[in-house]
Amino acid sequence: MKNRMKKLTAMMLAGVMAFSLTACGSGGDESKSNSSAKSATGDKKTIKITWWGGQSRHDYTQKLLDAYTEEHPDIKFEGIPAGWDGYFDKLSTQAASGSMPDIVQMDYLFISTYAKNGAVADLQSYIDDGTIDTSNIDDTILNTGSVDGKMAGMVLTTSSVATGYNPEVFEKAGLEMPDGTWTWSDFIDANKKISEMTGQESVLVSSGATGDVTQLRYWMRQHDEKLFNDKGNGLGYKDDKVVADFFKMWKEMVDNDIYSDPDEEAQIMTKGLESSPVVTGDAGTVFDWNNYSSRVSSVNDKIRITTPPLSDDTKETGLWNKPGMFFSVADSSKVKDECAEFIDWFVNSKEANDIIMAERGTPVSSKVRDEMVESGKLGDQQVEMFEYADKVTELAEDTPKPDPEGIAEVQESLKNIGNSVFYGQSSPDDAAKEFREEATSILERNK
Repeated sequence: MKNRMKKLTAMMLAGVMAFSLTACGSGGDESKSNSSAKSATGDKKTIKITWWGGQSRHDYTQKLLDAYTEEHPDIKFEGIPAGWDGYFDKLSTQAASGSMPDIVQMDYLFISTYAKNGAVADLQSYIDDGTIDTSNIDDTILNTGSVDGKMAGMVLTTSSVATGYNPEVFEKAGLEMPDGTWTWSDFIDANKKISEMTGQESVLVSSGATGDVTQLRYWMRQHDEKLFNDKGNGLGYKDDKVVADFFKMWKEMVDNDIYSDPDEEAQIMTKGLESSPVVTGDAGTVFDWNNYSSRVSSVNDKIRITTPPLSDDTKETGLWNKPGMFFSVADSSKVKDECAEFIDWFVNSKEANDIIMAERGTPVSSKVRDEMVESGKLGDQQVEMFEYADKVTELAEDTPKPDPEGIAEVQESLKNIGNSVFYGQSSPDDAAKEFREEATSILERNK
């Protein structure tokens, strides 16, 4: 697969792509004229597109596809909605067999893997010739889709780690509202009071404290450490103490009934986002992303977001602007030109974003963001999300490079080792050592 991919530039777009059966084998202008000619003859082209999300995302995404087809009658879609669980397992099988959908909603966790194995096309030529307009997108964010000089995905949104909280719960517990200046000690003390009041664990983590690398990465950045090295072929820190301290803090929260053990947390998460304890008023806080309050606003419009706790020991914020998700195009797709045109519409069209209403995160186009604010259509939570994004931009440090190949295995290792700590089967020190050994082995194997 790696040898099949060729890096394209705008001047090279006229070359024939050896593995492509589509009209994009001609030069940029000619491919577009061919596409137009075929449209004039009444030919329809089908774009298969897959994404993950809940029912509301599925519903409005279908509205998007219908709206685009109405404007472009020569294009029809085969939508393939899915949940997060199992999404990339299925995608990896499809990639191995060359049967991926044409457009794939891609996550930052995995974009490097799919780029390096040649499963996704290089979109740089479509940016160079203006098919995908990136003039209103910050280069730092745009380049998060670049892997080894290949534009493996078009970034759609930005997001950043955030803490959702229920103001009514804080008020009942006699606590001041968090204002972004709280430390981990402040956070733990506040949630201890809430747990004593409710008789239930007050802290939730949408992906689990060790369910993926997000929480650990945030913690390490606060301590001026990197989880992975810049080459993506090894860990980026030398002293295991920083990881051991992370395990120790979360273990103490479990032991003090502030944070649930893994089994309890799994049961809570089966209730779904809209029925979670923070939303219902049985818990105080949840670690999620900056679109959290917007996503639950239809059920509880009182939920708010703030920055996660600051370190007690350093001045590092640990924050970063994360690309929320991408659209990647399958290398095997026969409709690459048409996919690129749709992606441009999705990113830059006011019509499209009036339907999306920032559900996927903060739009990457500054023009779109301005139009949405000026429209007056945004709810309080959505306005808060945009304001939070601006705040994080002021505080943010460098965005981490795409996660290395083998990230899925690394995350599974972290989850299992974290669980062993939470259940008292392993000490934080031993767990930190074990994680180093397993993660190093995985990364070296996937170089």
